[in-house]
Amino acid sequence: MTTFEGRVALITGASRGIGRAIAMRLAAGGATVVAAARGTNAADTVAAITAAGGRAETLPLEITDSDAVSAAVAGILSRHGRIDILVNNAGVTRDQLMLRMKRDDWDAVIATNLTGAFTCIQAVLKPMVKQRSGRIINISSVVGQAGNAGQVNYAASKAGMIGVTKALALELASRQITVNAVTPGLIDTDMTRAIAAGAHEAWAAKIPLQRLGTPEDVAGAVAFLASDEAAYITGHVLAVNGGMYM
Repeated sequence: MTTFEGRVALITGASRGIGRAIAMRLAAGGATVVAAARGTNAADTVAAITAAGGRAETLPLEITDSDAVSAAVAGILSRHGRIDILVNNAGVTRDQLMLRMKRDDWDAVIATNLTGAFTCIQAVLKPMVKQRSGRIINISSVVGQAGNAGQVNYAASKAGMIGVTKALALELASRQITVNAVTPGLIDTDMTRAIAAGAHEAWAAKIPLQRLGTPEDVAGAVAFLASDEAAYITGHVLAVNGGMYM
């Protein structure tokens, strides 16, 4: 198991699915995890981590509120003195064909998925630059690479995260801060379980590895990029999609 002893990790969207698995994985490696989510939604994640002997705390956070994000980061620094890892995982969908998509649905997805990541990154940059170390990992999506009908807003937000990753990696490399993205494919979460069983099987049949991914598959990729073993990797987009897009 990769060790993250002495490191503090802020993970957004940590209440369930991929975010919860990432929080569990980093905590198992010794990180102090700050599990951020709307309201008290991350409480179960923190309870599971502490029950396993890890260190974690909940952080009620609305990432579209820049003042709230700044205050949250200031609080983490006050309590722990540093932030070593930021995982931008929080995301929403408002699916609809472009012809029928409402402007509010576009704005909501961009605000959370892309602008929310921007806000969190900007808030942690000063402490990371001062430390001359840090790991920023953006959870994008295969949809941001390949597109998907009915998800123009989501695809735009996730493609934007890839652009942010590459540009920011160039800006921060001299400070020994790496910036990478992970692009999950079809992952077995609450969202995908809502798909009818027949469609679920049809999707799996299209994936070369013949199965949906698990949140733990994504968490393993994030843990690697957050580790010392990935110190010479930056600006990279790591696909975790079972081969469905190459």
